[in-house]
Amino acid sequence: MNSTATRDRVYSYPRVLSIAGSDSGGGAGIQADLKTIAALGCYGMTAITALTAQNTLGVRAIHSVPLQMLSDQIDAVVEDIGVDAVKIGMLHSAETVRVVAAAIGRHALPHIVLDPVMIATSGAVLIDQEAIAVLVTDLFPSAQVITPNLDEASLLVGRPLESEADIEAAARQLLEMGAPAVLLKGGHLAGDTVSDLLLMRDGKACWMRAPRIPSPNTHGTGCTLSSAIAAHLALGSSLPQAVQLAREYVRGALEAGAAVRTGAGSGPLNHSYAPQAMRLIPLR
Repeated sequence: MNSTATRDRVYSYPRVLSIAGSDSGGGAGIQADLKTIAALGCYGMTAITALTAQNTLGVRAIHSVPLQMLSDQIDAVVEDIGVDAVKIGMLHSAETVRVVAAAIGRHALPHIVLDPVMIATSGAVLIDQEAIAVLVTDLFPSAQVITPNLDEASLLVGRPLESEADIEAAARQLLEMGAPAVLLKGGHLAGDTVSDLLLMRDGKACWMRAPRIPSPNTHGTGCTLSSAIAAHLALGSSLPQAVQLAREYVRGALEAGAAVRTGAGSGPLNHSYAPQAMRLIPLR
């Protein structure tokens, strides 16, 4: 290709919008999402749902962003820059869920990865009961995949999950509740192996198992995984491919950050252990 032709071409970055809460400690939420999206060669944008005062030891306070401001953030990004994939994280109230669901419908946003953030690593509950119900009715049908961990799935199905059999039964119930696909993360099960289940509409259970990585730094693991899935969907991967690639990225970030001490509690992953150059997508 000659230099003139190269100069005449117009490109886009793969664009990923994170709709989530802000973590002042930088390990989870919007901050983890942006680090992940950038590390995977995509362009990250945000619509912040709430501000949290938190660190590695826990959440001290949550301040909701006004609903009109949340809606305006989404509209501003979509109407100018555009969106190739969306990661949705902390939606702490029913009204917040409804605003986000309305924006998804208004803009027909693609490749929605819904991480139903309900409980922080510290154990703090981040969502109210009405919001959980609206999350299921208003957002499950719009998502391409939901990515609950064991505690979140337990809250959604109303019973404890203590085995792989429980995980598979819960994933099937979540499909019946309207989710098009479920990645149920089994990292909270005891044992030296971490078992995650991807269940899609065809009903085939795809188990992904790997040795547990010993690390005190697991804060933001779920946020990182869901935003990595969204990034790989924006890059053109199928859902199973995106999930597998995202799991590999998270495992690498866990290993790279295991020996680091950031704060006195559960520290962050090393999101920048293997950064990728920003990808360019030809527009013409």
